[in-house]
Amino acid sequence: MKTKIITIMLFSIVYLCNTQTTPPVKRKANIDFDAYEKLIPKVKAHRKNKLVDLPTFLKMAAEKGTVILDTRSDSLYKRKHVKGAIHLNFSDFTQQNLLRLIPSADTRILIYCNNNFVDDAANFASKVVVPVLVKKKIAPISLALNIPTYINLYGYGYRNVYELSELVSTLDKRITFEGTHVKNIAVNAQALKVN
Repeated sequence: MKTKIITIMLFSIVYLCNTQTTPPVKRKANIDFDAYEKLIPKVKAHRKNKLVDLPTFLKMAAEKGTVILDTRSDSLYKRKHVKGAIHLNFSDFTQQNLLRLIPSADTRILIYCNNNFVDDAANFASKVVVPVLVKKKIAPISLALNIPTYINLYGYGYRNVYELSELVSTLDKRITFEGTHVKNIAVNAQALKVN
């Protein structure tokens, strides 16, 4: 009996020793603000000659091997985007996802964002901070998605990136859009013609 009790006690001690948790080692997150900040002046200088007007954007878009990249949310992309654009939500940017979508870093990439378009706030809502809406004394600022998109593409090694520099009306006949919203408008317009 004593042997049985001693054995149970030993097993209990071993069990308790093995289940004692030691505090986890704190590791720094993979976030390097300083490196990102150092990248910005390089990107700014590089980007200076990569801003294109709408006619140039459309001409480049028609050339073989050019990719139009939409990095807005999946829902906005599905509703309405520049015709022919491919999609990768900015929050899904990883080296693997970019390489899967755009295997060559030499590919010409055209980018745009909500702040490039007017006359359709439902599909291209402006990302301009309006201080009165947040009830703070801050300066108005445009927080366009093009900027982090450009910086991140550059950081991932893509240097052949061009950005639409103009504010374009979604009613401008020079540019074509596609998506569920565009399809619904076309269906409704057709229905009105029939009636």
